[in-house]
Amino acid sequence: MEDIIIIREMSIEDYEQVIRLWSSIEGIGLSDADTQVNINKFLKRNVGLSFVAEDNGQQIVGAILCGHDGRRGYLHHLAVSSICRKKGIASRLVKNCFAKLKEEGISKCHLFVFSNNQQGMNFWRHIKFHKRNDLNIFSKVIE
Repeated sequence: MEDIIIIREMSIEDYEQVIRLWSSIEGIGLSDADTQVNINKFLKRNVGLSFVAEDNGQQIVGAILCGHDGRRGYLHHLAVSSICRKKGIASRLVKNCFAKLKEEGISKCHLFVFSNNQQGMNFWRHIKFHKRNDLNIFSKVIE
Protein backbone atom coordinates (compact mmCIF):
# COMPACT_ATOMS: atom_id res chain seq x y z
CA MET A 1 0.00 0.00 0.00
CA GLU A 2 1.34 3.41 -0.96
CA ASP A 3 1.64 6.18 1.59
CA ILE A 4 -0.97 8.89 1.46
CA ILE A 5 0.69 12.28 1.73
CA ILE A 6 -1.30 15.10 3.29
CA ILE A 7 -0.27 18.73 2.75
CA ARG A 8 -1.22 20.95 5.67
CA GLU A 9 -0.32 24.29 7.18
CA MET A 10 2.90 24.28 9.17
CA SER A 11 2.63 25.04 12.87
CA ILE A 12 5.33 25.65 15.45
CA GLU A 13 4.49 22.24 16.92
CA ASP A 14 6.08 20.78 13.77
CA TYR A 15 9.42 22.45 14.50
CA GLU A 16 11.37 19.45 15.81
CA GLN A 17 10.46 17.25 12.84
CA VAL A 18 10.95 20.07 10.34
CA ILE A 19 14.37 21.13 11.64
CA ARG A 20 15.46 17.47 11.58
CA LEU A 21 14.31 17.23 7.96
CA TRP A 22 16.03 20.47 6.95
CA SER A 23 19.24 19.36 8.69
CA SER A 24 19.25 16.14 6.68
CA ILE A 25 19.02 17.83 3.28
CA GLU A 26 22.13 18.79 1.36
CA GLY A 27 21.72 22.26 -0.12
CA ILE A 28 19.77 23.78 2.77
CA GLY A 29 21.78 26.22 4.85
CA LEU A 30 20.58 26.63 8.41
CA SER A 31 21.58 29.50 10.68
CA ASP A 32 20.55 31.27 13.87
CA ALA A 33 17.59 32.58 11.87
CA ASP A 34 16.19 29.04 12.01
CA THR A 35 15.82 28.68 15.77
CA GLN A 36 12.41 27.70 17.09
CA VAL A 37 11.85 31.25 18.35
CA ASN A 38 12.65 32.75 14.95
CA ILE A 39 10.62 30.23 12.96
CA ASN A 40 7.69 30.93 15.31
CA LYS A 41 8.03 34.67 14.54
CA PHE A 42 8.09 33.89 10.82
CA LEU A 43 4.98 31.70 11.02
CA LYS A 44 3.09 34.34 13.04
CA ARG A 45 4.06 37.06 10.57
CA ASN A 46 3.06 34.92 7.57
CA VAL A 47 0.02 33.06 8.87
CA GLY A 48 -1.18 30.18 6.71
CA LEU A 49 1.55 30.45 4.07
CA SER A 50 4.00 27.69 5.09
CA PHE A 51 3.29 23.98 4.70
CA VAL A 52 4.38 20.49 5.63
CA ALA A 53 3.81 17.17 3.90
CA GLU A 54 2.85 14.42 6.30
CA ASP A 55 2.69 10.69 5.60
CA ASN A 56 -0.01 8.42 6.95
CA GLY A 57 2.21 7.67 9.95
CA GLN A 58 2.11 11.40 10.74
CA GLN A 59 5.80 11.81 9.98
CA ILE A 60 6.76 15.04 8.23
CA VAL A 61 8.41 14.16 4.92
CA GLY A 62 8.35 17.62 3.32
CA ALA A 63 8.32 21.26 4.35
CA ILE A 64 8.46 24.77 2.93
CA LEU A 65 8.50 28.24 4.44
CA CYS A 66 6.62 30.94 2.55
CA GLY A 67 6.16 34.61 3.28
CA HIS A 68 5.75 37.97 1.63
CA ASP A 69 6.59 41.61 2.19
CA GLY A 70 3.35 42.95 0.75
CA ARG A 71 4.80 43.13 -2.76
CA ARG A 72 6.62 39.87 -3.50
CA GLY A 73 6.49 36.35 -2.14
CA TYR A 74 9.52 34.46 -0.88
CA LEU A 75 10.08 30.73 -0.53
CA HIS A 76 12.62 29.26 1.87
CA HIS A 77 13.89 25.82 2.82
CA LEU A 78 11.88 23.59 0.49
CA ALA A 79 12.78 20.05 1.54
CA VAL A 80 11.47 16.56 0.85
CA SER A 81 12.86 13.46 2.52
CA SER A 82 15.15 11.56 0.17
CA ILE A 83 12.98 8.42 0.41
CA CYS A 84 9.88 10.38 -0.69
CA ARG A 85 11.23 12.23 -3.70
CA LYS A 86 9.91 11.98 -7.26
CA LYS A 87 6.32 11.71 -6.00
CA GLY A 88 5.26 15.31 -6.64
CA ILE A 89 5.46 16.34 -2.98
CA ALA A 90 7.72 19.34 -3.57
CA SER A 91 5.50 20.59 -6.40
CA ARG A 92 2.41 20.21 -4.21
CA LEU A 93 4.05 22.19 -1.40
CA VAL A 94 4.97 24.99 -3.82
CA LYS A 95 1.48 25.03 -5.39
CA ASN A 96 -0.07 25.43 -1.94
CA CYS A 97 2.22 28.40 -1.29
CA PHE A 98 1.32 29.96 -4.64
CA ALA A 99 -2.40 29.58 -3.95
CA LYS A 100 -2.06 31.34 -0.60
CA LEU A 101 0.16 34.08 -2.03
CA LYS A 102 -2.39 34.68 -4.78
CA GLU A 103 -5.12 35.03 -2.13
CA GLU A 104 -2.91 37.72 -0.53
CA GLY A 105 -2.65 39.58 -3.85
CA ILE A 106 0.97 38.59 -4.47
CA SER A 107 1.73 37.90 -8.14
CA LYS A 108 5.48 37.22 -8.13
CA CYS A 109 7.67 35.01 -6.00
CA HIS A 110 11.43 34.85 -5.37
CA LEU A 111 13.69 32.31 -3.70
CA PHE A 112 17.33 31.80 -2.88
CA VAL A 113 19.34 28.74 -3.95
CA PHE A 114 22.99 28.15 -3.12
CA SER A 115 25.06 28.33 -6.30
CA ASN A 116 26.41 24.80 -5.71
CA ASN A 117 22.94 23.27 -5.20
CA GLN A 118 22.49 21.79 -8.65
CA GLN A 119 19.64 19.50 -7.61
CA GLY A 120 17.73 22.47 -6.21
CA MET A 121 18.32 24.58 -9.30
CA ASN A 122 17.16 21.72 -11.51
CA PHE A 123 13.93 21.41 -9.55
CA TRP A 124 13.14 25.14 -9.69
CA ARG A 125 13.83 25.24 -13.43
CA HIS A 126 11.62 22.18 -13.88
CA ILE A 127 8.67 24.04 -12.35
CA LYS A 128 9.33 27.09 -14.56
CA PHE A 129 11.32 29.40 -12.27
CA HIS A 130 14.09 31.21 -14.09
CA LYS A 131 17.50 32.23 -12.79
CA ARG A 132 18.02 35.96 -12.88
CA ASN A 133 21.36 37.30 -13.99
CA ASP A 134 20.53 40.97 -13.48
CA LEU A 135 20.67 40.88 -9.66
CA ASN A 136 23.21 40.21 -6.95
CA ILE A 137 22.45 39.54 -3.30
CA PHE A 138 24.17 41.68 -0.70
CA SER A 139 23.94 40.75 2.98
CA LYS A 140 25.07 42.34 6.22
CA VAL A 141 24.78 41.29 9.84
CA ILE A 142 23.02 44.06 11.76
CA GLU A 143 25.08 44.76 14.86
